[in-house]
Amino acid sequence: MKKLLQKFLTVSVLVLGALSLNAQDIHFSQFYLSPLNLNPAMTGVMNCNVRLVANYRNQWASVLKSNAFNTYSVSYDQRVPVGRYDYFGIGGSFWGDKAGRSEFGQIEGKLAASYSKRMGGDRNKAHYLVVGLDGGVLQRSVDFQNLRWGTQHDGDGGFDGSLGSLENFDNDNVLVADLAAGLLWFSTMEDNNFYIGGAYHHLNRADIAFQDADPDQLYSKFTLHAGGEFALTNKMGLVPGVVAMIQGPSLEINTGTSLRFTLHKSRFEYQALQFGAWARISNRLESGVHTDAFILSSRFDYNDFSLGFSYDVNVSDLRAASNSNGAFEFALVYKLCGPEKRNVYCPNF
Repeated sequence: MKKLLQKFLTVSVLVLGALSLNAQDIHFSQFYLSPLNLNPAMTGVMNCNVRLVANYRNQWASVLKSNAFNTYSVSYDQRVPVGRYDYFGIGGSFWGDKAGRSEFGQIEGKLAASYSKRMGGDRNKAHYLVVGLDGGVLQRSVDFQNLRWGTQHDGDGGFDGSLGSLENFDNDNVLVADLAAGLLWFSTMEDNNFYIGGAYHHLNRADIAFQDADPDQLYSKFTLHAGGEFALTNKMGLVPGVVAMIQGPSLEINTGTSLRFTLHKSRFEYQALQFGAWARISNRLESGVHTDAFILSSRFDYNDFSLGFSYDVNVSDLRAASNSNGAFEFALVYKLCGPEKRNVYCPNF
């Protein structure tokens, strides 16, 4: 009974967290493999002409079973040369998220654009400043019929749906406009590079309330991220990264590094394998900052394909109910390069 009660309380916390009108945005442990969701300034920033990205995340399946949280995202972007050294980036993304028994869902489609300006350098190194914007439509929905309320508790440890609810809602879905802007700076030289960026999401702070008489503005989100690639030998290098996201009272930091092994590199073929270890830190409103999960990641690059996989090991207080299981993720990137007429100019996102 104690374990059952603990699991019930855990599920309740997760569902209520998902239903919070000012809940955090979607997030991926492999944030570096979801560039348009991270920062609109990363649109078109690549060493090829076109990039296609797909991401999938499944979380809390060990607790919620078929009601696990599922997040997916797809994006397309390309770069367009401007003058001798600069670039335009254009693209679009679409993502969806469904959480818990209430089927609380979010769907968003966005268009993005960026401009990369070379600030200095020569044939073997370069420094760029990028500014980006995106805009789209966000929909939030929930199935109120699947919710359970305290008034439906029958006093014997169960629920009676016929008891009804004291909660009344005007809408079961909300459709709003959504805007974001970002900046990115990167420097690249031979086998080493470094980048740092920031984004401001939900510029317009749209009203996402399900009740017309009770307006509730979506919190703006500030994202700071940095990373790079640093060669240790001809065949091995470090790929560190960090992202910090602040949205209203919520804070999340994901940081760590991967070790990259170059298996083969020639003019016509490239193969590399990465293994990484990361930590996600978040805040709990009443007890401060704590470590939420450790993340194990891998990535395989073969010519124009990149395949990433990660697994979150839950180390928060929820691990008793989740058996330390957190989430798994897949990421797939495909680039269309064509004949390259310019030098490599940016990190390999």
